[in-house]
Amino acid sequence: MAHAHTDTKIVVTTPTGHVGSRVVQLLLQAGVRPTLLLRDPDKLDPHTRERVDLVQGDQEEADSVLRATRGADRLFWVDPPTPEEDPVAGHARLGANAARAVRENGIAHTVFLSSVGAEKRHGAGEIDGLARTEQALDATGAHVLHLRCGYFFTNLAMESDSLREGVLSTPWPLDQAMPWVDPRDIGEVAAARLLAGNWSGRQVQAVHGPEDLSFSRVAQILSRALGLRVRAERISDEQMRAALGSVGLSTGQIEGLVGMSAGLREDFTPEQERSVLTTTPTTLAGWAHAHLRPVL
Repeated sequence: MAHAHTDTKIVVTTPTGHVGSRVVQLLLQAGVRPTLLLRDPDKLDPHTRERVDLVQGDQEEADSVLRATRGADRLFWVDPPTPEEDPVAGHARLGANAARAVRENGIAHTVFLSSVGAEKRHGAGEIDGLARTEQALDATGAHVLHLRCGYFFTNLAMESDSLREGVLSTPWPLDQAMPWVDPRDIGEVAAARLLAGNWSGRQVQAVHGPEDLSFSRVAQILSRALGLRVRAERISDEQMRAALGSVGLSTGQIEGLVGMSAGLREDFTPEQERSVLTTTPTTLAGWAHAHLRPVL
């Protein structure tokens, strides 16, 4: 199995992130020596660093992307967080860099980390930027797979202060269920598709996690997993704007985040339904006990 992949050049972006790090680990275990594009090589542990090829650069810079993907057969592309005042425009520029690399370097297969909601194309806040990247990659005519992922478990880590006080705040209706997923499971799906390389055309694969969850249900699960009483509390969009502004986000960045929840909480159903192809195994209870409980 390892020998079949040794001559395949696979490039991974955001290789130290929640998803990208899992992709890298699985590629290594499959016998691939991946090429990693990242700004700070020191973020890699020494054991990984000696088993990969590194290109130091920024995905914001087209030349860095072109250099990292020269000779590539397959690409795992993630739009990293953008500091742009207009995050949709920032994602569009990142997507343009990826698409240029696919065209100029003849990359046959690209797996893109997108999001549930990108199928709307408009009206989903910052997710609209991921839709722009989808469209840019589609226009290359190469083989492209868009992973439409649910709400990351790891987003809860950003609520640690509030959770210590027993409160889980959200602008979502408390009883409205949506897909929740462990980013490691997304990495496993991405790695499997990168290694397979036997698919063609434009494809979409949702990654919905093990079950749809409402915030009320999430609070119940966290109460048991964390050993403390957690209640879900709905806040208004204005309250969310104020909270985001208090941590220094710009108006455009705030509207991008508020727009994500506003655009998906009414009259929206993911393009792909839950099935054996879109369901992943890691439960929120197990993840929270292993990763959230130790830091609270």
